[in-house]
This record gives sequence, structure tokens and C-alpha cells, in this order.
Amino acid sequence: MLTPDFAFRDADGLCYNAAMSRRPTYDPRAAAEKAFKAVTTKPAELPPRPASPPASLPGVKELVSLRIDRDVLDFFQEGGPGWQERINAALRKAAGK
Repeated sequence: MLTPDFAFRDADGLCYNAAMSRRPTYDPRAAAEKAFKAVTTKPAELPPRPASPPASLPGVKELVSLRIDRDVLDFFQEGGPGWQERINAALRKAAGK
């Protein structure tokens, strides 16, 4: 039996039209599941931001960048090592702490 050019036979000898033999690439079940998840899934919530910065621990020093006049820096550095602690002590005194 002759078959048209657009048809072919499978291993069992059944004739299939080439245009009808292709499976659709669209999967309705997967599309439905994707739509369901998009509607029902809650986005992850970010933790609330604190209203103010966290309180620092007592006795813990912060690393900061500070611009000081050269003559003031020279005054504190003349005493040798520990000049940063001396600046801290002078600032605490000036702040009333």
C-alpha cells in the first residue's frame, strides 16, 4: 500500500500523519501548577529593620575615621604609645562621661 509523503508507519505498521504525530510542547498540567503556585505562594518576608542602630556593648571600641588638626595629633603623639587612648580619654572628659 502506498502512503503519502507526509505519512509514516511505526514499528507495528500503523500509519500516522506526520502533522498529527507530534506531541504538543505545551503541558496544560504543568502550566496549571505553575499558575497555582504563583497565586498561592507567599513571597519571603524580610526581617524588620531596627528603628535605631543596636546598642554597643560596654568596653568595646569602634573603629572610626576622624580628621584631626596636625598640631592636636602631634600633641597626643608626643607622649609615645597610647596616644589613641589619651585622645579617647580627652573626648570622654569633653563629653562629660
